[in-house]
Order: sequence, then structure tokens, then C-alpha cells
Amino acid sequence: MLLRVRDLSTHFFTGEGTVPAVSRVSFEVDRGEVLGIVGESGSGKSVSCLSVLRLIPDPPGKIVSGKILLSGAKGDEEDLAIAPEARMRSIRGNRIAMIFQDPMTSLNPYLRVGLQLTEVLELHKEMGRAEARKKSIEMLTLVGIPAAASRIDDYPHQLSGGMRQRVMIAMALLCEPDLLIADEPTTALDVTVQAQILDLIRERKEAMGLGVVLVTHDLGVIAQLADRIMVMYAGRIVEQGTVDQIFKDPRHPYTIGLARSIPRLDTPPGRELLPIAGMPPSLARLPPGCPFHPRCAHAVARCKEAYPEERTVVSGHTVSCHVESVALEERP
Repeated sequence: MLLRVRDLSTHFFTGEGTVPAVSRVSFEVDRGEVLGIVGESGSGKSVSCLSVLRLIPDPPGKIVSGKILLSGAKGDEEDLAIAPEARMRSIRGNRIAMIFQDPMTSLNPYLRVGLQLTEVLELHKEMGRAEARKKSIEMLTLVGIPAAASRIDDYPHQLSGGMRQRVMIAMALLCEPDLLIADEPTTALDVTVQAQILDLIRERKEAMGLGVVLVTHDLGVIAQLADRIMVMYAGRIVEQGTVDQIFKDPRHPYTIGLARSIPRLDTPPGRELLPIAGMPPSLARLPPGCPFHPRCAHAVARCKEAYPEERTVVSGHTVSCHVESVALEERP
């Protein structure tokens, strides 16, 4: 297994009190596999990924417990949660790379694209400037940037949104990482460019044998690319399983609500989309018991008293819910 995260908890210590942004999160991702993480804004998706790279601003944030185990070349495991900062700098962008949500704010607007690409190779691979430039042009060509030899000298504002995202992907792949984390890689892109970006990530994953963690709120994106899905709510994992298990047999009312709130081609004519009632809770003031119970039509008394333990539905499919089953008519 390439990456194993065990009981990861990341808290932010603010004036309002302690905010448990991520609580006891455990997941795995292997080489050649795509793990999709879904949930509403504020559910802990991005914080989980930033925690893996130790990019949580401290203060106010801090990894308070858990292990982040990265497999080495000889099969040994290194716990990134306690690794020295110098070691983390050698891992970021090298063994683990990340595509951030907004390329316009992730790329330095004052520096040409070429400089931002070549410095990655100069730092991690100790390449000379000419060799790094040649490698960068090759990677820009691979990710679909036309006339890469000239566009490498452009500033970020001279590129379209889709091209900036391709530059971010090129930057992430330059050092041939083992793990790629893509945080909302298709946000604010039109559907045609979205499809191109997803195809590009899939093609590079297959060509390079990458493990991929794909963060999104769009179940349609997950259906296209992921092998397994992790559903998060209020900083916790509420359901995990393969794509088929989550889409064909969702068990948590929140997962069912997400699925029913998006349009599907096989939806009977006249059937309305059903949004999930209410709003996600403030992480600084979580309700007792299961944090989803104020929005859940199937909540029972126990849901208000204790957080449900994770239980196995079938092999590879787990859910954290006191309700054993939801009526078939409530399914998506």
C-alpha cells in the first residue's frame, strides 16, 4: 500500500474554541488507484489532504493525533506526521505532489511559467537550468499545452483557465511522484475543459502508475475517475466503498442525499431533485451524537446521543450510521 492514513485528527485552535476540522480519519491509496473524497464544503476534504503534506498553518492548525504512513522503495513505511520539516520539503513536490484548487492563486503572477516549472527540477532533481527547461517543455507538451516552447515564457495571466490548470498538472508531475493529490482540479472550468483535465489525469495515472487522491464535491466527476469513494461530513468519514458500492447501494442517509440531489440520465421523467435539508453544522459547535442528525429524516433517539461506530456492510464497504437500512424508495 502506497499511503496509509490512520486515525488522523487535525484541529484548529481559534478564538471561538477548538475546531475539529478532521476527526479520526483513516484511509488508504495504492499505486495505480484513484481514491475519490466527496462531501459538502467544510466537510474536511481539503484539510485531510493538506494534513498529509503537513501544509496546515501552525498556528492555528495542528495535527493532534494519528499516523500518515508513506511506503518506501524497500517496502518500509515512514510516518509523515512526525517527520522533520526538512524531510517534508524533500517529499513535497517530489514523492507527493498536489494540484491546488485555484491555479490563478497557486501560480506566482509575477514569475513566468517556465521559472516556476524549472525551479521544481532544480530543487528536487538537481538539474541544470537548460536541462530543466527542456524537461519542462516536454511535460507541458505531454499535458496538452500547444506551442509549449514559446508558452513556457508566458506569465500566468496570459493563459486561459484550462491552460493554467494544465501547467499546475505539469508542475505536479515533473518529478514523477508516487502520489498525486488533486484538490477540486476542475473548479470554475467549463464542462468541455473539465472532461479534458479528467482525461489528462487518467492518462497520466495509467502511464506513470500514480496513486491519485481526487477531492471534489461533484459525484459526476468521481464516477468518471475514481476506483473507491470516501464520503466525509463534519470532519469525519461517514461511508467508504468502491464506486459500484457507493452508487448502487449507498447506506448512509447523507450519501443517499448527495446522490438524490444531482441529475441522472436514468431518473424517471418528472421526478424532482431533492436537496438535503438544512446546512452543515459549525465545526466549532457540533451537535451531540451524529453531526448529521439535525438534517436526517431517518434519525432515531440514539443518533442524538452517541456517534455511530463504523460497521462493515460487505467487504470493502463501511458505514458509520445507527440506522441499519433506509427504505428502498428513499434510495437514489
